[in-house]
Amino acid sequence: MKAKSRVLPIPAAQKKSVTLLGATGTIGQNTLKIIAAHPGRFEIAALTAGDNVELLAQQARQFLPKKAVIANPSLYGELKELLKGTSVEAAAGDDAVLEAASMPSDIVMSAIVGAAGLKPTLAAIRSGATVALANKECLVCAGALMTKEIKKYGATLIPVDSEHNAIFQLVPPLTSPPQAGGKEGGWEHVESVTITASGGPFREYTLEQMRTVTPQQAVKHPNWNMGAKISVDSATLMNKGLELIEAFYLFPLKPEQLNVLIHPQSIVHALVQMIDGSVLAQMSLPDMCTPIAHALAWPERIEAPVKKLNLGDIGNLQFETPDTARFPALSIAREALIRGGNAPTVLNAANEIAVHRFLKSEIGFLDIVKIIERTLENMDNVRLETIDDVLACDKAARRIAEES
Repeated sequence: MKAKSRVLPIPAAQKKSVTLLGATGTIGQNTLKIIAAHPGRFEIAALTAGDNVELLAQQARQFLPKKAVIANPSLYGELKELLKGTSVEAAAGDDAVLEAASMPSDIVMSAIVGAAGLKPTLAAIRSGATVALANKECLVCAGALMTKEIKKYGATLIPVDSEHNAIFQLVPPLTSPPQAGGKEGGWEHVESVTITASGGPFREYTLEQMRTVTPQQAVKHPNWNMGAKISVDSATLMNKGLELIEAFYLFPLKPEQLNVLIHPQSIVHALVQMIDGSVLAQMSLPDMCTPIAHALAWPERIEAPVKKLNLGDIGNLQFETPDTARFPALSIAREALIRGGNAPTVLNAANEIAVHRFLKSEIGFLDIVKIIERTLENMDNVRLETIDDVLACDKAARRIAEES
C-alpha cells in the first residue's frame, strides 16, 4: 500500500513569498532545494547573487522570481540575455540588490557572505520584514545597530546558523532580539547557553603540527560541507568566537553566560542550562537544511530533505572543554565582545583578510591569529553609530591586516 504524502496543498493566499539574498552560495542553494521540495508552499520574489551569473540565471529560469539581480554591474547584459524569453526582470549593481532586499516579501533569507551583506540586510530590516539571518557579519560587525533598527521598524529576526537556530528552538517564543535587555520568552529561567564546535580538522594537533598545515588540510571539515573561509574559521575556532558575539546580540545574555564546548560528532548544536538544573539540547545531523527549513516555515515546521537522526547508530556523544592555548582565537573573540565598540568589527575584518592570505599560502596557519591581534592593537576603540561607520572601520581594519 502506497504511503500517503504529508505535504498538503497550500492555498495561494497562504503561500510565503521569499526574497533570497545570496542565491548562488551554499545557503542559497540549500534554501532553493527546500523550496523546490515544497511546491505550492513558497514563491520567490527575488534572487540576488554576486558574480555567478550563469547559476543565478539557471535558478531564475527554474523558480521564476519577479526579479533576478547580479551585484556585478558588468554582468547585466549577460544576465539579461540568459533570461530572455522569461517573465523575470534582470537588474544589476549594489542599488538593485538593495531594492530587491526591500521588496514586499514574507521572508528575506540573508545569505550574502561577508560585509557585502550588511546594507542589504539592513534594507530588509527597515522594510519590516521577517529576516532569516545566515550572515554572521551583520551581528558581529553591527550588532548594536541591527538590533536597534529591528526594534525601530518592527522586523523579526530568525537565526539560521545551526547553533543560534538551535537556541531559538529551545527557548520559545522569542521572535526577535529582546528589547532593551528584556527577559521575555522564558529567558528569565535561563542560566547559561552553550554552543558546540566540532573542533575542526586539527582538534588533536599540537601547536608544532599546526605550524605546517596547508590550506588543503584546513578546508577539509570533518562533519560539515562548507565554503573555504568558514572551514578555516572552524579550524582556528574563530567561527565559534564569532558565534559568541552573534549570540550576545540575538539573545538577552551577558558574555559570561555564553559558553563553548567541543563536540566532535556535531549532533548537539546548543545546550540551554535552566535555573532549576535542567539542560535542554537541540540535536540533529550536521546538515544546514534543518535550520534553513525551520527558518522558512517558522512558526510551523516542514519536512527537510535530510537524513533523520538515529542515536543508536551514533552510539556515543563526546564533549570536551576548548584548549585556548592551542586555539587562542576563541579567547580573542571573547575579549573583543567584552571590549565592545568597534572591536568585533575589527576582529571580523582582520580575520577575513588573514584567512584569505592563508588560503593563498602567503602566511602560515598560526599567523592568522597573530594578524588579528596586531590589527586590534593598531586600531583605536571607538563607537560605531551608522552603517557607514561600520564599513569605514571594516575597510581600515582590512588595510592594516593586509600590511601586518
